[in-house]
Amino acid sequence: MGSALLSAIDEIERLDPRVFSGRVAGLSGLLIEATGPAEALVVGERATIAGARPTRAEIVGFKGSRALLLPFDAVDSIRPGARVLFDGAAPTTRPCDAWLGRVIDAFGDPVDGEGPLPQGLHARPVRAAPPAAHGRGRVGARLDLGVRALNIFAAVCRGQRMGIFAGSGVGKSVLLSMLSRGAEADVIVIGLIGERGREVREFIEDTLGEEGRRRAVVVVATSDEPAARRRLAAEQACAVAEHFRDEGKDVLLLLDSVTRYAMAGREIGLAAGEPPTTKGYTPSVFADLPRLLERAGPGPVGAKGSITGLFTVLVDGDDHNEPIADAVRGILDGHIVMERAIAERGRYPAINVLKSISRLMPMCHSARENELVGEAKRLLSSYADMEELIRIGAYRAGADAILDRAIAQRPAIEAVLSQGRDELSSIDDAFAMLEGALQT
Repeated sequence: MGSALLSAIDEIERLDPRVFSGRVAGLSGLLIEATGPAEALVVGERATIAGARPTRAEIVGFKGSRALLLPFDAVDSIRPGARVLFDGAAPTTRPCDAWLGRVIDAFGDPVDGEGPLPQGLHARPVRAAPPAAHGRGRVGARLDLGVRALNIFAAVCRGQRMGIFAGSGVGKSVLLSMLSRGAEADVIVIGLIGERGREVREFIEDTLGEEGRRRAVVVVATSDEPAARRRLAAEQACAVAEHFRDEGKDVLLLLDSVTRYAMAGREIGLAAGEPPTTKGYTPSVFADLPRLLERAGPGPVGAKGSITGLFTVLVDGDDHNEPIADAVRGILDGHIVMERAIAERGRYPAINVLKSISRLMPMCHSARENELVGEAKRLLSSYADMEELIRIGAYRAGADAILDRAIAQRPAIEAVLSQGRDELSSIDDAFAMLEGALQT
């Protein structure tokens, strides 16, 4: 109780007894213009606009002496001259262990209908800065993800950050459900950013399931919510993950998707008057991406906790070189590529293991395991290079010994890569299957 009391005293001492207010001076599209005292107008801080339904907003810029506010709520009750109360504080959140199994919104409020959400003792900023590079620990041991294709060909260490690049309808959500149930993590934080409202409950009840939900916190901002909420929800998910990391727990952060987070940032930037660049994305989007993604990773030097981040990227038109995919690929520690052609032939998860890369994989596996991975990749690559000729019958057996072996063993290797949604496989089981396939 001593620590809680000191924390409460510290927060009380930092409270400003003054109340700053202003008036609505204009409304255009997504932006609200408001007047107010200069000392209260700080970018990133909150404001509340009075009306039949109070509207929460955030200061995102200035136009002369007026503040530009971006609303978190609907603006249909705002009138000219309405009073604006400036809260004078950046957004904070108070996670605790009681949040496990719950579904919350961008503000940390419960949306699952299961009653009030207990609050933790310590407030932490929703928009925290990433840990300093020189004060951050190194990645930990190998993390068992429960998915054979990843455990073998794109192994992940605790504290690593990976991207999952996929088009729509390729099985990305199913892969996330397999990871949420099969990964060896103490806590799982799932951010559903810009998700279809119809699919949220299906994901939580069917895809995630009761077992996965017991150790998970789900942060939701559906596609119909304002852009400010969608952007805040991703940051809220990172803040929740940081809380459990600081408690010494290994956290798996699944954020779906970075693309919709970037789209929300694009809407905000364009509304604030930023110049559009590639595909309309504003410069602030590419500045925000590393700040968000770098929040995942190992904790401070000497600390036990870590955040292993898996961030999905919805590639536009299956173009894996579109601007957001290209930017994210340069920030993360590897990428997992899911392809529509693999899904169309019925192999799930539809991961292209030849195009997927984990930059830390050599240090994850033993020498024997790396040898098996290299042998399997040589066979898969040999088959891929001559696949068209094989399909049309232009290749004659005996012309290439390695290709002959690749053709013979491909069905067995494909069986290793294929895995049902409810099937979990440990790392040892995965390599035992692969070794058996290569000896077939």
